[in-house]
Amino acid sequence: MTNAMPGRSLSPPQRADPLRDAAGTLHVPAGDDARIVCLVPSITELVCDLGLADRLVGRTGFCIHPWETVRTIPKLGGTKDVKLDRIRELRPTHAILNIDENRRELADELAEFVPNIVVTHPLGPRDNLALYRLIGAIFDRDAEAARLCSELEDGLSAVCAPAYPKREVLYLIWREPWMAISPDTYIARTLALVNWRSHPLSPDDRYPEVALERYAGRVDHVLLSSEPYHFKQRHLAEVAAAVPGAEVSLIDGEMTSWYGSRAIEGLRYLAEYASQHSSSRSPARSAPIKVHEARS
Repeated sequence: MTNAMPGRSLSPPQRADPLRDAAGTLHVPAGDDARIVCLVPSITELVCDLGLADRLVGRTGFCIHPWETVRTIPKLGGTKDVKLDRIRELRPTHAILNIDENRRELADELAEFVPNIVVTHPLGPRDNLALYRLIGAIFDRDAEAARLCSELEDGLSAVCAPAYPKREVLYLIWREPWMAISPDTYIARTLALVNWRSHPLSPDDRYPEVALERYAGRVDHVLLSSEPYHFKQRHLAEVAAAVPGAEVSLIDGEMTSWYGSRAIEGLRYLAEYASQHSSSRSPARSAPIKVHEARS
C-alpha cells in the first residue's frame, strides 16, 4: 500500500488529451487485435465493463470481478509478485498498471517486451472520469466510457447533495501492526465526500502504523475494512476496547478503495452507509457489509 513506483509524481500530470496516461505517456489507439494484461484488480473490472473482456489475456489473482467473466482468464500472480515469464508467453500488446498497486521495477521490466505500458493513478473519485476516458480512447470504447462518466457524475451529485455531519474517523486496513490511511489517499478523499475526516491528520506515510489507544476521544468512528486485511465481526470488540467511546463497524473496502466502474456503485454504498452512521457518537456496533472473498 505504498507508492510503488518511486520517482513518479503523486499528482497526476495535467492531461487534456484522453490518450495521455498518469505517467505522461501519450498512447495511440489500439487495433482490434489488442491483447491486454491488467495487473490492477479494479481496472480489470473496468476493462470488462467497457466490453473489452475478449481482449483481456491475463490478470492477477486479486482480479476477481466480474467473476464469471474473469475466472477463465489466466492468473499471473499478485499485483507485486507477477510471473514475468508467463506474461511473456501471452504476448500482450498492452499492460495496465497503477502507481500504488504495482512496483516501478515491474513497469520497467514489462517495458522490455510489452509495447505499451498504460499507467494509471486516480487520486480521488472524480479522477475516474479521466480513467474511463483513457481506457475508452485507447481501446475504442469512447461511447461506453462516456456512459460511465455520466453515471459517475450522477453518483457524485447524489452523494454530495445531503448535508452530512462532520465525523472524525480512523479507517483501519491492517492488523498486527495496526495500519490506517492518511488524508492523502483515494480512500480518504472518498470518505471526505460525506464529510468524514481521516486520521491520522499529518502522518509521515500514506498508510501509517497507528497506536489505537491514541485515538480514544479523538475520533467518532473506527472503520474496519474488508481489504487488504479482512476484518471480521470478531475484531469489533477488540478495537472498541482500545478506542472507547467511538463507534466501530465493518466497511466494504472494495466500495471505498476501488476505482474504475466499481466507484459508481461505491458512491451509492457510501451514501447509504453514511446515512446509517450519522450521529456524532454511537455505541460500538457492526454495520451490514458485503464482503467479497478473494480467489487464489
